[in-house]
This record gives sequence, C-alpha cells and structure tokens, in this order.
Amino acid sequence: MRYISTRGEAPELAFEDVLLAGLASDGGLYAPVSYPGLARGDIASLAGLPYAEASARIIAPFLGEAFDGAELRALTQCAYSSFRHSAIAPLTQIADNLFVLELFHGPTLAFKDVAMQLLGRMMDAVLARRDLRATIVGATSGDTGAAAIEAFAGLDRVDVFILYPHERVSDVQRRQMTTVEAANIHTIALRGSFDDAQSILKSLFRDARFRESVGLAGVNSINWARVVAQTAYYFTSAVALGAPHREVSFAVPTGNFGDVLAGYVAERMGLPVGKLVIGTNSNDILARTLASGRYELRGVTPTQSPSMDIQISSNFERLLFDVYGRDAAQIRGLMGALDQSKGFTVAPAPLEAIRAEFEASAAYEADTTEEIARTYRETGYILDPHAATGVHAARKRLAIDPATPIVSLATAHPAKFPDAVERAIGKRPPLPEHLAHILDARERFTVLDNDAGKVAAFISERARAARATV
Repeated sequence: MRYISTRGEAPELAFEDVLLAGLASDGGLYAPVSYPGLARGDIASLAGLPYAEASARIIAPFLGEAFDGAELRALTQCAYSSFRHSAIAPLTQIADNLFVLELFHGPTLAFKDVAMQLLGRMMDAVLARRDLRATIVGATSGDTGAAAIEAFAGLDRVDVFILYPHERVSDVQRRQMTTVEAANIHTIALRGSFDDAQSILKSLFRDARFRESVGLAGVNSINWARVVAQTAYYFTSAVALGAPHREVSFAVPTGNFGDVLAGYVAERMGLPVGKLVIGTNSNDILARTLASGRYELRGVTPTQSPSMDIQISSNFERLLFDVYGRDAAQIRGLMGALDQSKGFTVAPAPLEAIRAEFEASAAYEADTTEEIARTYRETGYILDPHAATGVHAARKRLAIDPATPIVSLATAHPAKFPDAVERAIGKRPPLPEHLAHILDARERFTVLDNDAGKVAAFISERARAARATV
C-alpha cells in the first residue's frame, strides 16, 4: 500500500512513513493510491468478533508491510485494553431506527481515544524499530490534545506539544491536558482560535528546516493513521445492525471532517452506507458548502460544543481530491484560493458527487440544548452537546428515510461538558471516578501569542530530538 499527497508535489510513501510524517511536505494530506476492498463475506464475518480483532482485520490492508498480523493484533489488543466498556464502541437505541454509537469509553472520555491509543502504540513501535526520537505537535479544539497526551505521556522517544485555544475549551477538557505531569508533555494555550492553532501547526510542517531539526510528527486527524483506525467502528456498528445485507446511515458531529471521512473510507471499502450525515454547530461551513457549493470562511463562533468550533475542516481536502478525480493541480488551486481569498467554489460535478453520499445539517445553540433535553425527556439518555448535533441531524434524515437505520456517533462523555448538560436537563453529570482528581490537580501550561515563530522557538528549546541533533 502506497500513499500520495493531495497536492501532488510530495514523495509517495509507505504507511510507516505516512504515520510519522502526518502532513505531506507540500502541505497536502496523504491518501492511499487506491482504497482496498472487503468482500461481503469478510464484512459479514466481523459479526460477534471482539472489537480489537475486528479492528485488526479492517485496517490491515492499509498498512502494507508495516506490521504483520500477529503484531497488529497485539497492538489493537493493547490499545483497547484500557477502555471501560467491553464492547469498546457499544450501540444504544434511543428511538425507532435511531442508535447512538458510544465512542467515549476510552481513558479521556472522547472518540479520539479510539484512534489515538492505537496511533501511539504504532508510532512508538516504528520509532523503536528505527532508533529515532520524534517531536509530536498537535492542535486541538478540546479532545485531540487530551487523547494524544494520554497515549504518549511518559514515552522516552517522544515529546508532545499541544496547542489549544486559550479560554475556548471546557474546564474538563483543559484540565485533562494541563494536569498531566509527565516530563515529555507540554501544553500551549494559544491566544487565538483553533483555526489559528491549526494554521500554525501547518506552517511548522511546511518549514523543512524546523521539521527536520526536531523530528516533527503529527497526530491531528490529518494523520492518515487516525482516519484508518476510525473506519473500524463504522464496520462493527453497521454489522451489528445487519450489514452487509442492509444499508446503514451515519450521522457524525463534524469539525475537522476526519471522523466522517472515516465513514466515507469504510464505504469505499465496500460497507453499504445509506447516507453520511454531517452534523455541524453554529460554525456551519460544511452545511453551507453542501447547500451552495461555496466553501467560505467566516469568524469562529464559540459554542457549547467547542470541539466543533472550526471553520477550516482540513480533512475535507481528501474528499475534494477524490471528487476532483485525484487531480492534484486542481486541489492546489482550491487550497491556494482558500489561503488568499478565504474561500473557493466547488465545481458542479464534484459538488453533485459529494451530495450523492453526504448531506449536512446545522444545529444552532438552541437546537443543541433542545436535543439534549428532548432525548433525556423521552429516554433518560444524556447526550453531550456534540453528540446532540449528530442526533439532531439524524432525526432529519429519519424523517426522509425512516426505513434505514441510522447510527449517530456520540463523540464525548456528557461529563466533559457539565454546564451545557445542566442548562438542558437541570442535572450536572459527574465525572467518572478515575478522572475526578483532575478538578483539584495542579495545572501546567504556557500561554503564547498567536505567532508561529514564538511557538517554534518554544518547541525547539524543549524538544529532546532537537538537542540530540546539536
């Protein structure tokens, strides 16, 4: 299995190198030369398997010779051993043909754990094999940072630097990052938005000298390994509901487009998907794009679902690459227009290709609060505000197609957003016991200006990989 950049000017790589690189050297995102397929019988055979075993079978075709079968199974077993539900990603029914896929049973109570726990182990294995150190830099709107820190804390070959928007994440999200005392963990509160943090991250990856000097690696959803790991729960949930013998739709709370892209990849592999429904909050750029064809940046609006407070949905570039016939020159043109004029227009044929598989629905603040309240009132089930945007979108799809079951992804535990939940239902969900200590623990973080040079200097002074090359 080989990988190419969406912008066509970076070298073709094998999976191991894509895993460590994260972002391509030309600023593009790596995508497989072709999508591997799973036969209907192979999909059906996933029924009843433990999640770790199913995951190993699903993602193996993407890895080439990076890990043999036994090593991959050992990695997935280890990755999911810390999850607090034996099913790892269990389904809960909340209405006729409407199911919630709980992806928050990992150590940081967010769906990012599903991919990050595996990514950390894969990366550590490759670094050890190559006798290398790496400096991981990530930008987070709340959950990715905590998941990365949990996965990499204490590892000898890795230093982790996480940028998050200062005072724009929930208290629980922040404390999950800032109370970790491992010496290899560094948290940076950036004076700006998540999009600002993501922009700095991309600029660091484009700086070849800096990238090489610190052994830069990325763990944001732009890392293809993250997308690959997330395809597994689309298969396992769909099979539990009758796939491949029936179609299943999915509703996905969406910010950076990585999670819903994993559903698209699962479909490319042969999973019979009815519709991929994008749920957004007030930062509704994807809903606007699917409606009008115009991808246009506006200011980021802080909401009660902060992990979705994003305007630049980076993984959308991978979908554009496919619907534009993998024409890298066209993608360079679109991304250049985005940089220069803050927007671009999707051509009619690619837009229709997107609409054939995706639809989008925005849940604004009142909609989100009402969905949390409605679901609790009707079922006693508590949604977090991100999951609520997905369920809101799922209900609209069911009104159009009530016969096809729809799985709505619950991406975070409600206790991570107690203020939003309390406003909706009058009850404050408690943190699980294993995380309660973070509310009183000492925090460690550094506030930096929205300045790529200052961030680069901060990292260079502290990264052990940089010191090792001096």
